[in-house]
Amino acid sequence: MTESAGTPGDPDDSAAGEDRTPDAPPSGEARAEPGGTGASGDEGTPGADGASDEAGTPGAAAAPGGETRSGSGSGPGPAPEGPSEGGGAGLDITVRRKRHWLRWTALGASFVVLVAAGVGWWLYKKLDGNIRTDTSAAAELKAYEKERPVSVVHDAENILLIGSDSRAGDNREYGRDDGGSQRSDTTILLHLAADRKSATAMSIPRDLMVDIPACHKADKTATRAQFAQFNWTFEMGGTACTIRTVEKMTGIRVDHHMVIDFNGFKDMVNAVDGVEICLKEPVDDKDAHLKLDAGRHTLNGEQALGYVRARKSLGNGSDTDRMDRQQQFLGALVNKVQSNGVLLNPTRLYPVLDAATKALTTDPGLDSLKDLYDLVRGMRDVPTDKVQFLTVPRQPYHLNRNRDELVQPDADKLFKQLRDDKPVAVVPADKLRSDDKNPGAADASGPSPTPTYSGNNAATDLCKR
Repeated sequence: MTESAGTPGDPDDSAAGEDRTPDAPPSGEARAEPGGTGASGDEGTPGADGASDEAGTPGAAAAPGGETRSGSGSGPGPAPEGPSEGGGAGLDITVRRKRHWLRWTALGASFVVLVAAGVGWWLYKKLDGNIRTDTSAAAELKAYEKERPVSVVHDAENILLIGSDSRAGDNREYGRDDGGSQRSDTTILLHLAADRKSATAMSIPRDLMVDIPACHKADKTATRAQFAQFNWTFEMGGTACTIRTVEKMTGIRVDHHMVIDFNGFKDMVNAVDGVEICLKEPVDDKDAHLKLDAGRHTLNGEQALGYVRARKSLGNGSDTDRMDRQQQFLGALVNKVQSNGVLLNPTRLYPVLDAATKALTTDPGLDSLKDLYDLVRGMRDVPTDKVQFLTVPRQPYHLNRNRDELVQPDADKLFKQLRDDKPVAVVPADKLRSDDKNPGAADASGPSPTPTYSGNNAATDLCKR
């Protein structure tokens, strides 16, 4: 039922209604339904003022405020749900698929990040667990703290590197095992400048006669203070006794120490795919497991170990000549690591770190991967020509030509330079003054105030010397 007929809609209202439904079909296309007409302005027409179709018209619904919503999408109000002309359903499906794809992409990325983080953490813990800590040396040094020198320059660091000559365990193939006893086959005091713009590695001859303080053995028994050759310190009192002897001789505070064994050295060389050297003459040394022709060679770990340890078959057979060869090889190793971008390439750095950490026994201050990383990072930007190697000024011992003694005052001058973090310069021995009777002594005749010593740097090409 509708309101009384005969009250036509106000023309203005009708016009307004037409304005509100611009997309409505022409009146001729309108379909009449029971109880209403399709004529504009008749009963039940949305444009009539206050009129409504009581029975309802298919496709039309009453909207709040008396307005109507057309099934064709005309008039105000939200668009109808369901399929609509113009691809609305297809657009909705596309949006849903896109959201679905983004959701799975986010989950996949999260999974990859979690796996990477887990692998990274596992690798870190593995490398960190490789490092062995020398707690006994730390305890021994603490007991003698009052006798030790103090650090002079803040941020400069002095690290004692000890190459273990133990024949125990995997090292037994390199000689007789005397119940696990060991000597310091190689000892180097590494000085890192406070500004990290240079590094100086000073070798200490194993046969150098020095004052050794009273030390404690592994069985807690004490040794007497004595004047003896340097490499006895490691055999008698271990790392702590070696450190105290170095400090007593040089007046330099040793901040950290590292002990490296034979197999660890081999693995480090293999990790960088070998190190190149040049031989002027062929070598065949069964004791050093080394047989090479003259010329250029890239040594693997086993060959490198034989090369740095050989004594009788290379050079003049002296320990001095062997130390020079060790310094040259270490310089070539440093150069190989820096020139090949190992420190900046995680895939190449990991094998080096794995080999290095397995080879190391350190003090508690360097027994974590973070500590070692901070140390290496500080040296990463040191130019190779500022990574210098030299040997403490020495000469044959006056009572035994098979032993060495310090050349004074040159040795004390060198110790003071390092202690005060002052620069030193190195040049090959054959470039020092021809009349210099002590190739390891400082050259004070040059115009530079920087003392000069026999040695080399990491930038030196061994095949062009």
